[in-house]
Amino acid sequence: MLSVFEFAAESRVEVGTGKSRRFRRAGRVPAVLYGGGKSPLLLSLNHNEVIKRLEHESVYSHVLDVVVDGVAEKAVLKAVQRNPSKFQVLHMDFLRVNAGELLRAKVPLHFINESTCIGVKKGGVANHVLTEIEVECFPGELPDFVEVDLVDLDINETCHLSNLKLPAGVRVVALSQGEDHDLSVVSILPSKSGDAG
Repeated sequence: MLSVFEFAAESRVEVGTGKSRRFRRAGRVPAVLYGGGKSPLLLSLNHNEVIKRLEHESVYSHVLDVVVDGVAEKAVLKAVQRNPSKFQVLHMDFLRVNAGELLRAKVPLHFINESTCIGVKKGGVANHVLTEIEVECFPGELPDFVEVDLVDLDINETCHLSNLKLPAGVRVVALSQGEDHDLSVVSILPSKSGDAG
């Protein structure tokens, strides 16, 4: 049995909208594996297996094994195209990764200690501005998520990107673009009733 972080795929040669539609009707998901200095590979994956794996949040921010015709390649999931009206994955993009090369990936934020936060205990409300951040690191250092500890935040205080505690070797991409990009992650706002503070 494959792990959550393994995607079994078959190579495909057919391209075009009509061929992709036929794949989908047959319970397959068309995909592409690209990058890493190699030619792009057109793939086909089992739709039900894909859905099971995508239920796990960490799949989106993890180095995966894409097993193509029995050969595993390391990759990250770069894009998932879904049908907005049906529970269906239409297309997937995988980006090959090399252990010695930096990669950029989006990582979810996990907010902790919200109920025990100073500002929330005074009646404030946590306003989550970001739910994920783009990070840069080597593949072996890619975190499944980044924790945001709200415990010390008071009313009218904000946690910015520069306040996040990141694992060693991981940096926030936006912060490399200057101080203007030190975005708000979460703020504690006074409650609408006005009785906080």
